Amino acid sequence: MRFVLRFFGFLFSIGAIFFLIGAAGLAYGTWMFSKDLPDHAQLADYEPPVMTRVHASDGSLIAEYARERRLHMPIQAMPKRVIEAFLSAEDKNFYKHAGIDPEGIVRAVVANLRSGGRREQGASTITQQVAKNFLLSNERTYERKIREALLALRIESTFSKDRILELYLNEIYLGLSNYGVAAAALNYFGKSVHELTVAEAAYLAALPKAPNNYHPYRQKQAAIERRNWVIDRMVDNGYIKREEADAAKKEPLTVSPRSVSPNSIASGYFAEGVRRDIADRYGEETLYEGGLFIRSTLDPQMQAMARKALVDGLVRFDQARGWRGAQQKIDLTGREWGLALAEVPVLGDVQPWRLAVVLEVSGGRARIGLQPRKAASGQVVAERQTGFVGAEGVKWTRRTVEKALSTGDVVYVEPIDDKTDQFRVRQIPEISGAIVAMDPYTGRVHAMVGGFSFDQSEFNRANQAMRQPGSSFKPIVYATALDKGYTPSSQVLDAPFVLDMGPGQAAWAPSNYDGKSAGLRTLRYGVEHSKNLMTVRLANEIGMPAISEYSRRFGVYDDLLPLLSMSLGAGETTVMRMTAAYSMFVNGGRRIKPTLIDRIQDRSGKTIYRHDDRKCATCDAADWDGGAAPKLTDNREQVIDPLTAYQMTSLLEGVVQRGTAQSVKVVGKPLAGKTGTTNDAKDVWFVGFSPDLAVGVFIGYDKPASLGNAATAGQYAAPVFRDFMQMALKEKPATPFRVPPGIKLIRVNASTGLRAGSGEGGGVIVEAFKPGTGPPESYIPVEVDPQAEAPPEAYRAVAPGSVGGLY
Repeated sequence: MRFVLRFFGFLFSIGAIFFLIGAAGLAYGTWMFSKDLPDHAQLADYEPPVMTRVHASDGSLIAEYARERRLHMPIQAMPKRVIEAFLSAEDKNFYKHAGIDPEGIVRAVVANLRSGGRREQGASTITQQVAKNFLLSNERTYERKIREALLALRIESTFSKDRILELYLNEIYLGLSNYGVAAAALNYFGKSVHELTVAEAAYLAALPKAPNNYHPYRQKQAAIERRNWVIDRMVDNGYIKREEADAAKKEPLTVSPRSVSPNSIASGYFAEGVRRDIADRYGEETLYEGGLFIRSTLDPQMQAMARKALVDGLVRFDQARGWRGAQQKIDLTGREWGLALAEVPVLGDVQPWRLAVVLEVSGGRARIGLQPRKAASGQVVAERQTGFVGAEGVKWTRRTVEKALSTGDVVYVEPIDDKTDQFRVRQIPEISGAIVAMDPYTGRVHAMVGGFSFDQSEFNRANQAMRQPGSSFKPIVYATALDKGYTPSSQVLDAPFVLDMGPGQAAWAPSNYDGKSAGLRTLRYGVEHSKNLMTVRLANEIGMPAISEYSRRFGVYDDLLPLLSMSLGAGETTVMRMTAAYSMFVNGGRRIKPTLIDRIQDRSGKTIYRHDDRKCATCDAADWDGGAAPKLTDNREQVIDPLTAYQMTSLLEGVVQRGTAQSVKVVGKPLAGKTGTTNDAKDVWFVGFSPDLAVGVFIGYDKPASLGNAATAGQYAAPVFRDFMQMALKEKPATPFRVPPGIKLIRVNASTGLRAGSGEGGGVIVEAFKPGTGPPESYIPVEVDPQAEAPPEAYRAVAPGSVGGLY
């Protein structure tokens, strides 16, 4: 008996020694592997890179910017079904273990032995995966696994299970550039995580193991098998019933990767403008990783209208110059036309235009094949769509079908009247241009199109192209005069003007577009008929330094050279600046700053930028007594007198009613604006407004060249403005321009600017005057030769605003 006790005592001693040695070894190993472990506490402040998203004013998504497609979602908002799917696939004992799952390790070893040595199942817990993804590398070594396990234990002792799961579900890579469950649900299925079915949630849960092995297109069968395995695990864990699982396993794996593109609403130029703005404000890192929420000023419907109006105008101009032939030619000999055409690059933002190849030409029509669309996988779809181009489809080319097209020609086509098989040939215009539409009271840009196609050229002609505004600058000159005491009825001499440029230099002698002079005329006449000679004389009288100052106030130029030629729009500016300047006429003379962005919020929802910075000290619902609504304080700079602003609005309304932009009258709503044509017609403009919408249009070649000897803004730019306003104002009432307090409306003779007699009928208009500046009853006219090279001495000194005028 004593021998037995000694024997067991010996075994106990040996065991104790080995235990102590093992414990010491374990402690040493733990110390060795722990001494360089990353600080797991940093997870408390972890903010993952999140997509920046740009929304239109109606809330629709127009663009996303990210290096990793990720949307962060708190665990409290994560649907229970999604959590159950991931726990079943990755770590069913997650809420039971302390970071390492012994049961899972044993289960994985057994499963892998049964599989013949192949690694079929891992033993890493979700906590271990968090440790690896956030703090360690992906190297497959025993050392990394030990460090991973140690970190998992520390993480579990520091953070709650929900916090660990939140980190995991928002960080895990799920293929196709998607990080996190929220982004994957949206980009795989076009749904929020709350809308996922059991089958869809199970597929996402199947991906963390190896996303490429379960690719929805290249490895579809393996993906379905892995999804069904997850569904079975959900049954085993009691999350769903067998009947629900069987139904889910029968569902096809239908994945439609979402592609958010500004091209979907023709807003490529607008979205790029927002992207540049954000990058300039906060830097590239914040743009692509900061998770900003950007509410832009874009009106999607108005954007589509603006693009259509501009494109139609560019196409009208281009087609009038004839058919230049096919985009390119492809050899269809021995090739399937669909695959051959699919290789041809196409502009993605010119819908409803489509690329097509001519298959055969006979009997006065051409049979065409439309470029096949590509599936999300990048594969060309099997369907082939054909159609026909008949005589109507090439009518604008002034050629027959046989002379315009031949087999193998690659051309753009457009459906005729929404017919599915009849098309009209189109060609990419060589001319370009821009259009901007904004709220004249806030500067919010509702629409901006910077060219025919953003895919063709990213250069934005709306805010990057510096071009001469021509006569569209003249209203700044006349506004300066009105602000300095002139009236719309003040008269200026429309006669030859010669400026001595000094010894040895030729004199500068501008002329009117029509080469004629009309003698003494009112300021209104000079604006409505865009008289160069009247404008130069007026600028000479009031002084170019004053005009330069007003051009700076209006934001047209930063520093205009005080040269008389600049009064005719010889400087360079942008469509955006000119549209903002005209906005200040209709908004009562208040400065506005154009903006593409209403509001910016950070990832936590805090507003970090707001365009409308007006303050309201009494805007507190708790203190409101039910009386009058509080008013916002408008502290914007007053650029010009509100009465002057209305006088200019009235003069510009006359341009539409009686002047160079009468083609705009067909809109049938109160409109005002001014044409602008530069020397040799290299640039044509129209800038105008309704009471609540300001619009600027520019058309010209990127490399400045004449649009034609007889080209005018009234021919090409004004119709674009007209077409846009017809669409934009279709459902709007015909609201007249707002008359500010203090304006006196007096009936005058349109030709002389004098008060109209009680019985006077034709040629009478209602003119706007400031208090005390109304015209006299009559005056004694002085005969002046309008063709004289220099006016008589008698007209050299006439007080500003007086009848008799300036030279």
